[in-house]
Amino acid sequence: MLISVNWLKELIDIDCTPQELAERLTRAGNAVEGIEKIGDDYVLDLDLTSNRADCLSHLGIAREISAITGKTICLATPESSLPSTTSKAPVTLDAADLCKRFTARIIRGVKVGPSPEWLVKRLEAVGERSINNIADVTNYVMHELGQPMHSFDLDKLAENRIVVRRAKDGEKITTLDEVERNLDASMLAICDAEKPVAVAGVMGGFDSGISDATSNVLLEVAYFDRASIRRTSRTLKLNSEASQRFERGVDIENLIRASDRATQLILELAGGTAEVLVDVFPAPIETKQVACADISSAVKRLTGLEIGKPEATAILARLGIVTTDGKTFTAPTWRHDIAIAEDLVEEVARIVGYDKIAEELPPAFGAGEYQPGESRKSRGRRALADLGFCEAISYSFIDSSSDGRFETVPGLVDGSLPEPHVTLKDSVIEGAVRMRPTLLPGLLEAVRTNFNQQEKNVRLFEIGKAFAASKNDGGLPAERELATLVVSGSETFEGKALGVRAIDFFDAKGAVEAFAEAIGTNVTFKVGSVRHLRTGQSAEIQSNGKTIGYIGRLRDSVAERYKFKQPVFVAELDLDALLAGTRAVSAYTPLPVYPGVARDISLIVARSVEFENIRSLILGAGHDLLDEVRFVDVFEGKGIAEGERSLTIRLEYRSADRTLTDEEVDGVHAKIVSMIETETSARLRA
Repeated sequence: MLISVNWLKELIDIDCTPQELAERLTRAGNAVEGIEKIGDDYVLDLDLTSNRADCLSHLGIAREISAITGKTICLATPESSLPSTTSKAPVTLDAADLCKRFTARIIRGVKVGPSPEWLVKRLEAVGERSINNIADVTNYVMHELGQPMHSFDLDKLAENRIVVRRAKDGEKITTLDEVERNLDASMLAICDAEKPVAVAGVMGGFDSGISDATSNVLLEVAYFDRASIRRTSRTLKLNSEASQRFERGVDIENLIRASDRATQLILELAGGTAEVLVDVFPAPIETKQVACADISSAVKRLTGLEIGKPEATAILARLGIVTTDGKTFTAPTWRHDIAIAEDLVEEVARIVGYDKIAEELPPAFGAGEYQPGESRKSRGRRALADLGFCEAISYSFIDSSSDGRFETVPGLVDGSLPEPHVTLKDSVIEGAVRMRPTLLPGLLEAVRTNFNQQEKNVRLFEIGKAFAASKNDGGLPAERELATLVVSGSETFEGKALGVRAIDFFDAKGAVEAFAEAIGTNVTFKVGSVRHLRTGQSAEIQSNGKTIGYIGRLRDSVAERYKFKQPVFVAELDLDALLAGTRAVSAYTPLPVYPGVARDISLIVARSVEFENIRSLILGAGHDLLDEVRFVDVFEGKGIAEGERSLTIRLEYRSADRTLTDEEVDGVHAKIVSMIETETSARLRA
């Protein structure tokens, strides 16, 4: 954001050098990255955070200087005797949910031409090129007051009227950059009686733009829904000075002032006669009330600063945050980021100066102690690291493109809510407007980065929080700690470049089992259908009889989105549920004294028969000599009928007090095979 010091001086008295001003603004949280001298002016280059939309103007920075110095802003007030008539510009507002307020004023008899030198220099100083006196005025007021606006050639509007409505699917508009764009029903359009003439809050239309032949102007100043503008801008891949401000939030109470200011300048520079302002304001927005019983104590508790209540209240008042009882503060309409008491503390602290916050260790009554479950999670991390996994840490913020793509762990997302996701009003990362309901988007982006760097063998895991909307009374989202892993590529040995074998489902399954065992619990697997996983290569992960997650190979449609050309296996567990379950007790068991006898059997079974079904059946029979049942292999193909497969399992027999004979093993083994054939309709493979 570029700010002209000379322009600022017209709004507030500045008695320091540009360098000193830059330092003071930076200390107050508005980082100035550079200062450039342009003629007799200095231009400050500010790096503003996305939540400080109020500072995207000279008025906004003047407010900051006023709060820092205590000096009063001298804002030019348009003359109250603006020429007007009784006729009104016809405006129809058909999308009040996306356009909260819309003002329009007709100015007749203007003469379009070049802007005066002072206006051209002002705009060039802040990076804008001069177009004509009408367009330049709208850009000037936007940079001065922070309110984007648009001017239409009234005579080019069908029936000389404006309709604010959702666009229709398939409607087209050629924007001012002379590019034809396709609109859809999710977008807000400014239309005349026949067609769209502007993409609301983003860019005007080419066909209704101001030209040298324009004599009658309709000036639009409006307030649009922030999320709608952000979504439209991203969809159309069209970013503008206007959209940057609208999607961060403008001041809904600033519209009339901005319209009056622009009208006055147009009359001065282009002549003409202004008509009555039309103000369509269906539902005035309530101001935000923030409760803070003792602002001084809150500042002390959170920052350590000793600031008296009168001083803290005065600082907030200079920022437009006022109180009548000292306990409830009213945020101004230009500050969309003020919502909780901690925000008030931050405002006081930054104006006093972050550099005045001393280093002080917070009190700790359990210093050095692990939180409940932390030691178990640490063992789980070590188990995965021993298997060759690297721990990843990804952002908790993701974009909306992942909505509905991944199955979430059971119980996290409330399907009865109209909007199950947690949406950010002020995204920290451009476009990342969702709090993640799953850790998979971040991990898969990490996999894609590795693949793009030609690292094809990937084993990653992450332990972190996932979020979803909730019905709880406090309005806070539901949170769940998850453990997620992803594997792909080949099994390789150290010192060798060539993989021994391709990683498959059972590598991911073994990693999940090792993780669960390390944290002291057991998991089982049940065939299931999972939204983002391949049918036939996916399973539910269960613990204590409840499903706590999913495992399997990424579905092709998901893999294609990330441009994965090799199989990728993922698993995600509800770690909170896993830790809350019954903890397996570790007990010493002596090594067996007598040798065991292993027998492999290959069974032809229907594809619907799972190894776990057979294993449970065998163990449930309670044969004393049977020690263990293991999976060996599965085969489908030549010699096996369609709809069937060959399943090979290993039965291990052992006695604690003697060496078993073949006769003893054969007798028990025959009974087990007979039972399997009877209960599952399986048959021995020849």
